[in-house]
Amino acid sequence: MHINHWAKATPNAIALRFMGSGETLTFAELDNASNRGAHLLRGLGLNRGDTFAVWAPNSPGYLQTVMTMQRAGLYMVPIPAKLGAAEAAYIVNDAKARILIIDATIGPAAAQLAREVKGLCPQLEHCFAMREDLPGFAHWETETAKMPDTPIADQSTGLAMIYSSGTTGRPKGIQRPLSEQPFDEPDFYLQFHQKLYNPQPGTVFIATAPLYHTGPLNFVIAELKLGATVVVFEKFDPEKTLAAIETYQAQRGQFVPTMFTRMLKLPDEVRAKYNVSSMRLALHSAAPCPVDVKRAMIEWWGPILFEIYGGSENVGSTMINSHEWLRKPGSVGRLMQGKIHVCDETGTEVPPHTTGLVYFEGNADFKYLNDDQKTRDTRHPTFANWATFGDIGHVDEDGYLFLTDRRAFMIIAGGVNIYPQEAENVLTMHPDVADVAVFGIPDPDMGEQVKAVVQPAVGSKAGPQLEAELIAYCRKHLASLKCPKSIDFEPELPRDPTGKMLKKQLRERYWKTAEPVS
Repeated sequence: MHINHWAKATPNAIALRFMGSGETLTFAELDNASNRGAHLLRGLGLNRGDTFAVWAPNSPGYLQTVMTMQRAGLYMVPIPAKLGAAEAAYIVNDAKARILIIDATIGPAAAQLAREVKGLCPQLEHCFAMREDLPGFAHWETETAKMPDTPIADQSTGLAMIYSSGTTGRPKGIQRPLSEQPFDEPDFYLQFHQKLYNPQPGTVFIATAPLYHTGPLNFVIAELKLGATVVVFEKFDPEKTLAAIETYQAQRGQFVPTMFTRMLKLPDEVRAKYNVSSMRLALHSAAPCPVDVKRAMIEWWGPILFEIYGGSENVGSTMINSHEWLRKPGSVGRLMQGKIHVCDETGTEVPPHTTGLVYFEGNADFKYLNDDQKTRDTRHPTFANWATFGDIGHVDEDGYLFLTDRRAFMIIAGGVNIYPQEAENVLTMHPDVADVAVFGIPDPDMGEQVKAVVQPAVGSKAGPQLEAELIAYCRKHLASLKCPKSIDFEPELPRDPTGKMLKKQLRERYWKTAEPVS
């Protein structure tokens, strides 16, 4: 199954609708554009297995290049739109991309890379600009318009080569083997998506997150291949999301927990304005969802939430529906296939309900591009087909996985392991908190102590009184050793567009400058 099927069967049906610009693309338009893109890249010498990079936000042109990759057997490297020129150049060079396509509307960073491209990315063979002109770059739309809109002769399925977010280090390219299946046969993921979520042609899927990340991109590709209309948000807005669900009678959507929090914190009268009863499935992933947030969403939207835990490396994934979650609150579910192993620091497997590093067996067929050591670091010291995302957790007697935190952010205070996620889950529900990050800072006696940085809610006043109130609130719900000893306030906390907290940035700042509280 591919979009070319729907381009023939329902050519005028809307494939993509963009909420910000109001632009739409029919299946025929999307199919033709991807054919023209494939002809252009073939004509420039890119063959199956070669790599090109795209630096763009959610836009029609970006998704046209995605579908070009899908039919030309290429690796496409999506570069996050908010990166600076040097950060984008690092990814282009590390991926050994031969062609770069930039959406010129990104702004000054795109213009800087265009000016300095010969020095920053000397290996590039061709550069293109989308939507607007960039000096020295060919215009993507102009050049593709010269190409035929018929399929290339050697169609095969390509893959996005996602670079990790860099929340625990420098971004790493995650490369998986290209499929050997015939181009228009449904691959395992598409069959899985169809069986699990049952999207019907013509129904509507809401895409709220940036599509240069694995989960959102894979969902959109699958929905398009199965004939659904995808409503794409260029930028998430809580009220506009509710309005879009009502207006387009959306049945499915993909979210991250911070989006749930922001929708829940809308005034009651705003939430009550919109009818979301058309929704049948609310997928969520990318970050842990606090128990109180998820329970509140189920009370509001009904038992339609479906959680997926996994990662771009695809070493394993768990899933849990709302009914299961209500029996096992806080769990991220069970494996659909394979096996979970929870191991201590020596690599020895531990019994149920014992916390350790979570490994998945049997699906470690990936590598970090140009970094064999980082690839080896994901593998179990004894069993090469066990791999980890670096998360800490435990399984219960029924095989349900409960995550505690990322290994990189665990706090060790006086020899006791403290997991910041527990305090974050409590504090995020306080009405005066818009966002929160918890991590360890130096302590001369205990080694580390618990620190929180809070983004106050609109109308809330940061200061010593709120700090004391939040610490007391946390201590009502958790043991005092798990709660912050001090809280700082910032106007906005750093998150990437998928909702992942860029905690490494905050933590490093404090390890360099913070004065410990005695």
